[in-house]
Amino acid sequence: MKLHANARLSVKGRELLVDRILERDWSLAQAAEAAGVSDRTAGKWVARFRVEGQQGLLDRSSAPKSSPARTPEERVQVIAALRRLRMTGAEIAECLEMALSTVSGILTKIGMGKLGRLGLEPAVRYERSVPGELIHVDVKKLGRISRPGWRVTGGRKSRGAAGYHSKAHQLGWEFVHVCVDDATRLAYVEVLDDEKATTAIGFLGRAIAFYTSHGVLVKELLTDNGGAYRSAVHAIACRALGVRHLRTRPYRPQTNGKAERFIRTMLGGWAYGAIYRSSEERTAALSGWLDFYNRRRPHGSLGHQPPLKRLEASRRNNLAGSYS
Repeated sequence: MKLHANARLSVKGRELLVDRILERDWSLAQAAEAAGVSDRTAGKWVARFRVEGQQGLLDRSSAPKSSPARTPEERVQVIAALRRLRMTGAEIAECLEMALSTVSGILTKIGMGKLGRLGLEPAVRYERSVPGELIHVDVKKLGRISRPGWRVTGGRKSRGAAGYHSKAHQLGWEFVHVCVDDATRLAYVEVLDDEKATTAIGFLGRAIAFYTSHGVLVKELLTDNGGAYRSAVHAIACRALGVRHLRTRPYRPQTNGKAERFIRTMLGGWAYGAIYRSSEERTAALSGWLDFYNRRRPHGSLGHQPPLKRLEASRRNNLAGSYS
C-alpha cells in the first residue's frame, strides 16, 4: 500500500490508536493526543474500523466518487483520435466546441500533450554492414557571404545606408554536395556553383574515386527526387560508373536520413561553427573540418568511433571472416 505523503500515522499507528480506544478504554482525546493527531482524525479511524475492519485503516483515493462536470470518456476518445491526426489543441477545441484549457488538460492527462512523432509512421532504422554497399548523396544550399556580418564588424553602423540585407549585397547561393557511406559514415563534401545534372555527375565521380582510394567499392547510390537525379544523363552516368541508383520515397526526406543528419552536423561544426569574412574563407575551412569528422570526431551511432576507425574495424572483420 502506498501511504499518503502527509499522513501522520502509519497503518500500525492507526491500529494502535484504535486498540487504545476500543480495547484499553482510552478516551478519544487521550488516544488522539498520544498519537499526535486531532480528535476528529482519531474519530475517523475508529469509525472506519468499526464499519470495515482492518481494511478501513488503509488510505483511500481523494478523488470524488462522482464528477458530474467531468468530460465523458467517449469525448476523451474523440479528442485522442483527433490528436492522432496531428491536430493541435486549438484545432481540436474549435472542432468540438470545447474550451482550449479543457482540451489541453485532457491531452496532458492521456499522455498526448506533445505531438512529436505522434501519428507518424515509426522510424525504420537500418545500416548496411559492408562499406560502399550504399552511399547517400544530398545537396544543401548556403547563401554566399557578401561581406562580414555584424559580429565581425561590430555593429549596425558598418552595414551602410543601403542596409545589410539590400539586394546589392545578395550574391546568390553556393551548393554543398555531400556524400556519406551508410556503413561507416565516411563523408566526402564539395562546395559547387550549382546542382545541375552535369555538376552532380562530376561530384559523384569524384566521390566514388575518394571511396576507392580508401579501399571502398561503391555499389549503390541513394538520392532524393531532385531534377538532377531524375535526368537521363545522370542515369547513363550511374550505369557507366557501375552504380545502382536508388531514390527516396516522394515527400519522405527521412528515407535519406543519414545524409540529412550529416548535413546538420556539418552546418553546426563548419558552416555556422565559426565567423567567416567571405565565402572563400568558409570553403577553405571545409577540408580541415571534414578531416576532423572522418578521422577524429566520435560518432554516436558508431560506438563513439570516427568513420575511418569504423572502416578499419570493418576491414579487419572481413579479413578474419575470409580466413575462418
